[in-house]
Amino acid sequence: MSTLQAVTHVENIRYDQQAQTLYIIDQTLLPNEEKIIPLRTAEEMYEAIKALRVRGAPAIGICAAYCLYALARTIPEENGGAFLRRLEGYGSYLNSSRPTAVNLSWAIGEMLRTARAHAGDPREALLEALWEKAKAIHEDDIEKCTRISEYGLSLVKDGDGILTHCNAGPLATSRYGTALGPILLGTERGLHFHVFADETRPLLQGARLTSYELQRAGVDVTLICDNMASIVMKNGWVQACFVGCDRVAANGDTANKIGTSGVAILARHYGIPFYVLGPTSTIDMACPDGDHIPIEERDGEEIKTMWYEKPMALPEVKCYNPAFDVTDHELIAGIVTEKGICRPPYTKSLKALFDDKK
Repeated sequence: MSTLQAVTHVENIRYDQQAQTLYIIDQTLLPNEEKIIPLRTAEEMYEAIKALRVRGAPAIGICAAYCLYALARTIPEENGGAFLRRLEGYGSYLNSSRPTAVNLSWAIGEMLRTARAHAGDPREALLEALWEKAKAIHEDDIEKCTRISEYGLSLVKDGDGILTHCNAGPLATSRYGTALGPILLGTERGLHFHVFADETRPLLQGARLTSYELQRAGVDVTLICDNMASIVMKNGWVQACFVGCDRVAANGDTANKIGTSGVAILARHYGIPFYVLGPTSTIDMACPDGDHIPIEERDGEEIKTMWYEKPMALPEVKCYNPAFDVTDHELIAGIVTEKGICRPPYTKSLKALFDDKK
């Protein structure tokens, strides 16, 4: 396997059927240590999602599907109704770990629907159905990311500068990624891009993960502080912005990592197209607009003390630490999905994705 393939085909989430154990790469330790950890209990699974050991909306969904399969195997109740109630309880528990990423609730919903459909089957048949559904969710994301990468690649040309925020590569998905997918696919085909990766405060996903993936893949990447995005755009070094998404509302408003909306505003000012890339499972047609997207707030210590030998603010200083912000649909040039590129007005183009029965 080439160095590039080692990045694009990374096994960030793996269920070992022989050991009956779910394994993930602990992303909190990257880039300094690549450690694979097992998730065996509901508490370990919840903590892994909450603490961002596994992260990225598609990856969270894949992980949750395997989590429910693993937990289903531990349920002792023989009665189908009691089994379902226990599994639904696990689903609600895991779903509460991170409220913004819609893929989490989507994948849990898919697994629970499968369990209900097979509740009257013998236990082994029910477990087999859950296993097949979890695998299908994983394999479906691989196919979707590949298609997203193809469509996204059509938006840029050889030699372009691309700015990205946070991390939406293979670690955050399954293969290639969403926002990084076109870059990695293009590199695989011999194209050359120069990528500016925002560090993405306060948890530094851009520094720790995006620059890590791109550097290992042989992509020309430059790491910048978040407040440097304006100057690289002004200098004419950026021809497109690619970002992932955690939830897209029916009108195109998009929740992504905190700071994304600021990048979109800058891109509009400098006349640079700003694209959102993500699977249709991230589109929430039941959510009318960004005002209805729940925004996760995290511990302020992530701002004051994480990454520092000594605190960078007095203990009594208050912190506001939303994990996401919402980019207004009017700032988005296109939303790239596995079914194609949606253009404004998004109320029509996004709806058409789900009207299409092909």
